[in-house]
Amino acid sequence: AAARYAKALTHCSKLFDLSPAEEDEVREVKLSLHLNASLAYIKLDKPDNALKSAESALELEPDSVKALYRRASVYYQKRKFDDATRDLDRAGKLAPDDKAVAKLRRLVDGQVARQKKKEKAMAKKMFG
Repeated sequence: AAARYAKALTHCSKLFDLSPAEEDEVREVKLSLHLNASLAYIKLDKPDNALKSAESALELEPDSVKALYRRASVYYQKRKFDDATRDLDRAGKLAPDDKAVAKLRRLVDGQVARQKKKEKAMAKKMFG
């Protein structure tokens, strides 16, 4: 599926001489393709490709909750909790009732709390 999304994106880039309405339609299709590709790459355990697709989606639509969620998922997987938190904060403001965003936020917050606890214990050992 990921390869087909990439191929479809290649075809979209070949379109030119479009009316404003057609440009909007192509942008929406590209957004959808990038979001779907990002999910496919997440499932294929290819986080770098998933991150690239999510970022491409955000270039097209900076307020895309799905793109922010997908990028935050990749950041969580890569243990980049500050980046994940930033994306989830933004997604939470855009869609406060989104259950998937809230669930991932709880996971990230739990990891951050565990990380801080470990750092505190390590500092206590180092400095008495």
